[in-house]
Amino acid sequence: LQGSGRKLTVPKDVIQKMNPPKFEKVEDMANLTYLNEASVLYNLKSRYYSGLIYTYSGLFCVVINPYKRLPIYREEIVEWYKGKKRHERPPHIFAIADTAYRNMILDRKDQSILCTGESGAGKTENTKRVIQYLASVATSTKNQKTTPSNIISKLNGELEAQLLKANPILEAFGNAKTIKNDNSSRFGKFIRINFDTSGFIAGANIETYLLEKTRVIRKAPEERSFHIFYQLLASATPELKEKLLLNDAASAKHNYLSHGMIEVSGVDEKQAFQETAEAMSIMGISEEDQQGSLPFFPIRFFGIGFQCITCWWERFFQHLKKTFWSLL
Repeated sequence: LQGSGRKLTVPKDVIQKMNPPKFEKVEDMANLTYLNEASVLYNLKSRYYSGLIYTYSGLFCVVINPYKRLPIYREEIVEWYKGKKRHERPPHIFAIADTAYRNMILDRKDQSILCTGESGAGKTENTKRVIQYLASVATSTKNQKTTPSNIISKLNGELEAQLLKANPILEAFGNAKTIKNDNSSRFGKFIRINFDTSGFIAGANIETYLLEKTRVIRKAPEERSFHIFYQLLASATPELKEKLLLNDAASAKHNYLSHGMIEVSGVDEKQAFQETAEAMSIMGISEEDQQGSLPFFPIRFFGIGFQCITCWWERFFQHLKKTFWSLL
């Protein structure tokens, strides 16, 4: 064995052919002379150890999650991939998004990008990068001044910002820490982005399904419930705690949260909550409406796990009456 110097005896029928040296770290594995499991794994491993997490395999793009931040999603990288054919740039999720966008413009047909893989493979992050790229390439407000003649363009720019900020809200309410992934999506989503005849973003909608609702009350010891619970408790002011019937803003004091992990290394819950609130504001939800929706939060999600049932129910009933009166 190369490196260790060990000798290993294996059956002849499990030995697979090796590709010539010219195919070392090949960008598209469809070009390999010998396409077998060993050659595919070796090529992916070689590229990964060189910091190349994207590799083509024909029409597919294989991604290996590096579990760390890489400087490959900056705005200048977006510009570098704009309008380029796939073979003109190294494999990247931006190239996949650009190909779909250009095919839509040229063929006038709907395009689809499917992100699939097991938990922790990087589906959520790459979906975010597709949206990032489309929001950049399909923007109509770049280098424009706000004048009566481009009010529509300004509105389109706001729409693109809303599209980008939808994800923090979805992650806050639908993602949780699991054993394999600190930011695992516990639901499926189908994102549809509409474009006008000029190729600018005209609208979007996100359909969610299969939300793991049982995670609110039951989870593994090394896992957490949805992010928003910990964000809220870490950021709650005394006034907000009183409004939401929270006697103690510490996660460990609450039944449904204390059974799993409380903290995640490298995660600032207060900052995350601010990002969620900012995203809600950009989405057009006023601060008053945000505050108005929070009283329902413990009713729908936290439930009786926060306090003993007798004292909780009494406080909840009184709060419920006040809430309904405030809506009249």
